[in-house]
Amino acid sequence: MKIALELLAPAGTAEIGKAAIDHGADAVYIGAPKFSARAQAGNSINDIAELVKYAHLFHANVYVALNTILTDPEIDQTMDLIRFLYEARIDGLIIQDVGLLELDLPPVSLIASTQMHNTTPEKVQFLESVGFKRVILARELSLNEIRAIRDRTKVELEVFVHGALCVSYSGQCYMSQYAFGRSGNRGVCAQPCRHQYSLMDGNNKTVIRDKYLLSLKDMNRVKAIGDLVTAGVTSFKIEGRYKEIDYVKNITAMYRQAIDMFIAQNPRYRPASSGTCTFGFKPDPFKSFNRGFTAYFINGDRKKMGTPDSPKSMGEFIGTVDKTGRDSFNIKGHNLKNGDGLCFFTPEHELTGCRVDRVEGDRVFPNTLSDISAGAAIYRNLDMDFNRILKGSISCRNISVEMSFVQDEAGIKLTVKDEDSITVEIQQKIPFEPARNPELTRSTIENQLMRTKDTSYRVKSISISPDQPGFMPLSIINDIRRRIIEKLTIARIEQFFSKGEKVVPNSVPYPERELDYRANILNSKAMAFYERHGAKITEMALESDDEIRKNHKTGRLVMTTKYCLRYELDACMRSKDVNNNRLKAPLRISDRQHTYRLEFDCMNCRMMIIAEGEDSVVSGESDKR
Repeated sequence: MKIALELLAPAGTAEIGKAAIDHGADAVYIGAPKFSARAQAGNSINDIAELVKYAHLFHANVYVALNTILTDPEIDQTMDLIRFLYEARIDGLIIQDVGLLELDLPPVSLIASTQMHNTTPEKVQFLESVGFKRVILARELSLNEIRAIRDRTKVELEVFVHGALCVSYSGQCYMSQYAFGRSGNRGVCAQPCRHQYSLMDGNNKTVIRDKYLLSLKDMNRVKAIGDLVTAGVTSFKIEGRYKEIDYVKNITAMYRQAIDMFIAQNPRYRPASSGTCTFGFKPDPFKSFNRGFTAYFINGDRKKMGTPDSPKSMGEFIGTVDKTGRDSFNIKGHNLKNGDGLCFFTPEHELTGCRVDRVEGDRVFPNTLSDISAGAAIYRNLDMDFNRILKGSISCRNISVEMSFVQDEAGIKLTVKDEDSITVEIQQKIPFEPARNPELTRSTIENQLMRTKDTSYRVKSISISPDQPGFMPLSIINDIRRRIIEKLTIARIEQFFSKGEKVVPNSVPYPERELDYRANILNSKAMAFYERHGAKITEMALESDDEIRKNHKTGRLVMTTKYCLRYELDACMRSKDVNNNRLKAPLRISDRQHTYRLEFDCMNCRMMIIAEGEDSVVSGESDKR
């Protein structure tokens, strides 16, 4: 049996989810009405049910994210919500809070959110043993680390391949909760990693002032699909439930083509859903929101991946300004068009932008020439032509069918068999009336049956019997075609339902003996779960009591990350460079309101951020970079 590979795309709304499926997604994930890790991306049960129906037509899956940690009252509220989602026939539930496993859940497939900090074979093995069908791995894992997990487990493995990156290990960031009282584990992260910080050394000297020191480039692993499959991954996830519909179309199409290319060269594999996509555009990740790209530790090596100058989208590089005039600038060989949006850095390293008003050869006339100078690198972050094509890209996925039309003295029978071998038929009594022009009649029947362009089906072949069919009105041919397409659609949707299994509680030992606030335990059911599995709870989640959060600000570990500022600043302690000690410890960062101490676990290539309290100003001698 061939191994199914799943392209998983984000659905901020049901409409975006349908567009993702149209553009090649084998599955989509969408936020539940409440308790999603993207609180502003919730959707109603009715919208989710509508998306499920559309997805199941293509035998694609819909997973619902209910992946925040929950209070005791909230965890009781979720039972009705989960039952409604199950009745809407969702294919999986993405969760973080293990307290849900203590409930009498319906048989829906459970998916362990990346917020659960899934980084080791032991952790993934445990999740498999307690009933999870799939585990979403931490973004930081290398191919070798994924292989090690695959070697010890059979559970489905899902990885992120594209989109925005949290600088922290997911589920292990408390910076937003600490600084703003907004918990990332509760779906309301304030994104402090996209804020400006100044870096001070051990002498309180300001080494860098007001840069985006924790902001990362976006992930792009389109070239690593084959390597990830070999490592044991079968689901490839695009981040972005806050992204717009055109972004989802473009990026989904890009990964659809990459996965299809891999499958074409490796016949052991197949797409996880049905249908074939034909795109009227060439997917290009640089034409959608991006901060530049990184493969993010996929090969186990370390490369620079920060965006210290700006956390905003740059778009695609167009060229460098040759010269400027009174109301224009020159770039050789560009393809800019009227209405395009441009961005660039000013001499003061501030990101700004303008709009193209008109183009004359190499000369570009922007709506403002302020801050544009010779030598400036110009990026296009709005391509009007490309966006216009994307907006018109609809119904680009089709299911192939074979039709058999048979006529005899009693009437006609139309049989349709689709690419998944689902077969339906319709019979209709109609007196046989010899045709004056049998060849024309046969051609008319064939042409009318082929008219499926307003549906999700394309006719691959038609057989008509007898060779000289009798005359019949066009209205009858069109009606029987319409009815059999409706019947096939119902059959496809009804047949596709991936029922999960009931979770049966057990007492398999948890791989850790003691759990503190980093286990994110916010309710009594989660506590009971871990205790049953042999773990001692020494501390509840930081979100459990705001007073506890206030009383334990100083000295609290608020982030653990594989991203390393020392490496980014060419001061890695493991480097043989003679300058690696030029940054005197301890290093600190400050956003003018809060100060954090940086600690470095060089053996494991990790950086820890420790809360040190609140500031009023940033002081120190300036040494800008």
